[in-house]
Amino acid sequence: MVATRELADELPMLEVEAAKARAAALLLAFRHGNQLSFDAQLERLFAEHAEREVATLLVWIAAEAVRKAYVPEAGDRVLRALARRAPADTTGVLLDEDGACPATLIEAVHAGDVAGVRALVAATPDTTYLVGGLLQAVAMMLPLLPDGECDEITAELRRRHGGRGVQVPEARRR
Repeated sequence: MVATRELADELPMLEVEAAKARAAALLLAFRHGNQLSFDAQLERLFAEHAEREVATLLVWIAAEAVRKAYVPEAGDRVLRALARRAPADTTGVLLDEDGACPATLIEAVHAGDVAGVRALVAATPDTTYLVGGLLQAVAMMLPLLPDGECDEITAELRRRHGGRGVQVPEARRR
């Protein structure tokens, strides 16, 4: 049996767990390309004790390690488990479908609340559920469009994107 003792300049275990949770939240934002959330988390760290270059490098290294060690779904489960271990009130990050509400996003967009949209996106490092919910909402709204509107919208999208994309056979469009 090996005996360990805490050194004078070592972080207490509670702070270590909080630091791991903050790192996991940063890593989730980094993995999902959510720059707003990554920057918001990083600003919180700056206010406490970190330097941008070091934090960015560590997140990059951690992202590479997770990418190589886990399939994507398992990597996300590991990161969420780390973030959930945080003591109360150490992270304000929405981590899953319970926190990322597409209805709130749609309401903010409809109201022209740019700050509200930014805040929701910044607080949601894993935007998978948010974007999925938004896609579901768009699909629900399409039948409500007047005849011809959907065709005009898709034609405009094809013009903007140079006609790229997979063509869906007519029978599957309905």
